Amino acid sequence: MKSFTLMATTVLLASACAVNPVTGKNELSLLSTGDEVAIGEKNYPPSLQAQGGVYHVDLELQRYVSDVGNRLAAVSDNPQLPYEFSVINNPTPNAWALPGGKIAINRGLLLHLNDEAQLAAVLAHEIVHAAARHGAAQQSRGTLMQIGLGAIQAGSEGRQYQKYTDMASSLGMRAWLARYGRDDELESDRYGMIYMARAGYEPLAAVELQQTFLALSGEGDRDNQFSALFSSHPPSLKRVKANQLTARSLVAGARFKRRFDAAMSGLTADAPAYKAARRASIALSKNDPENALRLLDQAVAAQPAESDFWRLRGDAWMSLKNLDNAELAYTTAISKNPRYYLGYLRRGELRYQRGAIDQGLIDIQRSYDLLATAKASYYLGITAQKRDQLQRAEGYLSAAANASGDVGERARRALSSLRLSTAPERFFKVDLGVNERGLLRVRLQNTSQVALRAMQLRVIDLHRSAAAEVILPVNIVLLPGTSGVLETGIGPVSGPQLSGRFQAEVVTASLVE
Repeated sequence: MKSFTLMATTVLLASACAVNPVTGKNELSLLSTGDEVAIGEKNYPPSLQAQGGVYHVDLELQRYVSDVGNRLAAVSDNPQLPYEFSVINNPTPNAWALPGGKIAINRGLLLHLNDEAQLAAVLAHEIVHAAARHGAAQQSRGTLMQIGLGAIQAGSEGRQYQKYTDMASSLGMRAWLARYGRDDELESDRYGMIYMARAGYEPLAAVELQQTFLALSGEGDRDNQFSALFSSHPPSLKRVKANQLTARSLVAGARFKRRFDAAMSGLTADAPAYKAARRASIALSKNDPENALRLLDQAVAAQPAESDFWRLRGDAWMSLKNLDNAELAYTTAISKNPRYYLGYLRRGELRYQRGAIDQGLIDIQRSYDLLATAKASYYLGITAQKRDQLQRAEGYLSAAANASGDVGERARRALSSLRLSTAPERFFKVDLGVNERGLLRVRLQNTSQVALRAMQLRVIDLHRSAAAEVILPVNIVLLPGTSGVLETGIGPVSGPQLSGRFQAEVVTASLVE
């Protein structure tokens, strides 16, 4: 058996190898290039939405960053990938790549760069992660044992590969952007600098960035603004030294600072407005909506096209219970950026709670189409339940029930209520016994995570010619995991008769408020 397992594992490893397009080495990968492209295509739009949406105020800056990225991708070792480059409307300094060449950089990181060569350093590094298939290799390594054993047990390696591919394609962004290994980071540094040189950029710009990031990490990153970047791309002295050696081996290039400054002029000018909005957000978190509105007035005056400023105004008016002004602010936010989910969700929830159910649901559905949040899933789920669309309701509520906080708790209760109405027996474990008078006794255990009230019990006597059935009214409250005993009055029954004769199940139950 050990020999068979070793042989099967060896076959699995051999068939799972693929050539790294960047290094030319054979490396582990359970996903094809087509799989990676599909994963990137599926996860890229919701990942952009979840982190702030595409930076919409300055589309020329978007085009500029895409031009720089495409110039680098064209000289990469995997140029046939369908690369995309987006600037995200997010103040946190960060950048990332999904499989298949889907790359993003936050506006917060752009403000920490000095020239186009440094921008090229960031984008080239992410291009290597995609081109060298680092994400796929990382996921493959992490699940090799599980998939390998599954292939051996199932006797069908191909089906297991397909199962893995289906699972991998459903993983959200967080799974793909886990911290890369040290070798992957060094590889992305080295080949990213090579791509910079090929495209005419100064490779030393990458060294400068690493030195800056290393210094910031050494200071403890007091305001935590670089924590996301350092989590996925940890700086180190070893990386700086390795990059210095690589830079010395490459031809010098251009900085293109004037071109960079021109492209960044709008974002740089708007920086005070975004700082005011950030302070407003902090004020809202401290329940100070008046101060938040004052700060947002400054932000809107400086940059009226920014949707987030108007959405935050809506949040402030909501805190002040001025629902008319809140709805107007959310509507303005949507008009400024109709391709971002959060304005629709905020206005939809407000309209729903004000009684404009149909209008609210239109907004909530639109937000869900852009990003399937737990809150949108909850509202769509309870609405489907009220309309007797039970299968659809269960799907929405099941998704929302995975969330933490108040929304998740409400979704779990709504889901339990729904399932109680259709299949209450799923929530109770039933054991049959006989009391001292020889009458049938039923022990019920609440196997759910919510408190339940059992209201009706069905008992079936299978030994009767027509399988006699009786519905017993009961009233027993059970906390999660607890049990209770019901005396049915049926009998007398001998112990041996219980086996195979009686069946019992809860047919009506409700949640305990």
